[in-house]
Amino acid sequence: MITVGPVHISSNLDAAKIILYLSTVKIDLKANNSPGGYKMRITAFNGSPRGKGSNTGIMVSEFLEGAASEGSQAEQIFLSEKKIGHCMGCFKCWTATPGKCVINDDMKDLLEKVMKSDLIILATPLYVDDVTGIMKDFMDRLIPLMDPHFESDSSGEWRHVKRLGSYPYIAVISNCGMPGRQHFQVLKLHFRRMARNFHSMVTAEIYLDCGELLKNQVLILKPVIARYRKFLRKAGEEVAKDGIISAKTAVKLEKPLISAAMYIKEANKFWDKQLGSGTKS
Repeated sequence: MITVGPVHISSNLDAAKIILYLSTVKIDLKANNSPGGYKMRITAFNGSPRGKGSNTGIMVSEFLEGAASEGSQAEQIFLSEKKIGHCMGCFKCWTATPGKCVINDDMKDLLEKVMKSDLIILATPLYVDDVTGIMKDFMDRLIPLMDPHFESDSSGEWRHVKRLGSYPYIAVISNCGMPGRQHFQVLKLHFRRMARNFHSMVTAEIYLDCGELLKNQVLILKPVIARYRKFLRKAGEEVAKDGIISAKTAVKLEKPLISAAMYIKEANKFWDKQLGSGTKS
């Protein structure tokens, strides 16, 4: 499966069908980055506890470099460097101070960043099949952007009413330490449901298994990693121009960096060394 825009396309579709699909996708992003034109504002919220040294940070940085090359205003915010308290569930942001959380921390400024963006990137490593704790706190604290009343969406499901006129589109970037894209099943659904609740949509997704390879210094892997980083930059360029990742680039991003068998073998050797056992796993 490949991700193009808000849905998956079967990889066995022929090129003509994929092109036909792309021609029907209309995403209202102000992506005119021509000289003197509108510059798309892209803000990435990195939920990795490792911050700037994270694999997630590497992926986001490459993506934003590509977007910036097309004229976008791109910024990466590391949530690990921010003070973000847990949502208390008091609903005062709906009643006592509508649209404003009573917790005095960095979320006030982060909410402004969200609403000034055309596209936000929610970036997180995979922790227990889902987002990190700090990313979940950030997502929970977006609740002041909603009105407490309920309404039905186009599919008949209930959600809260919009408090503001429009909300940014969402892109997702994630990596995990195990081989296999099936590990992202819960995360994918989580973000799509979250986007629906916030009157938005996921327009681009990048998921990398075996994410620890991004920092691998083994000579034989360097060209593989360099090529993957190039594809990340290409994805950023395409999103800045078109609002989505092309089918061609999506297929390249989904290609495994190495075989699962090789990764597991080397990963187990690494942990044996870390544990000082020297035994085979």
